[in-house]
Amino acid sequence: MSPPLDTTLRLLAKASGLTAADLAAAIPRAGAATVKAWMSGDKLPGKDQLNALARTLGVPAGALLSELASTLDPARTRGEHDLLAAYRALNTRQQGALLEVARSMAGHSKRKR
Repeated sequence: MSPPLDTTLRLLAKASGLTAADLAAAIPRAGAATVKAWMSGDKLPGKDQLNALARTLGVPAGALLSELASTLDPARTRGEHDLLAAYRALNTRQQGALLEVARSMAGHSKRKR
């Protein structure tokens, strides 16, 4: 599964050596505060802004669009989004332990039905 859009933007900006202000200078109708909001996951860029971000960061726009689509997946409930965000904040060992617990709970609930 791909990381959320804000994580992708932060990683690409860091790898490119660009700050939020640098990105804002290259994006139509976006100030540094707006770019910071995208990078923190508080707001989402529009299509034109996403295309400009992709050009500035040197990646295909489709890559960012797929990140945006996974961020907005309507099939996921709010709880699933929250759980996924919490899972991604864990280290690998913690993720493994959480998966064991979840699988155990899922198996247990199947037996009770």
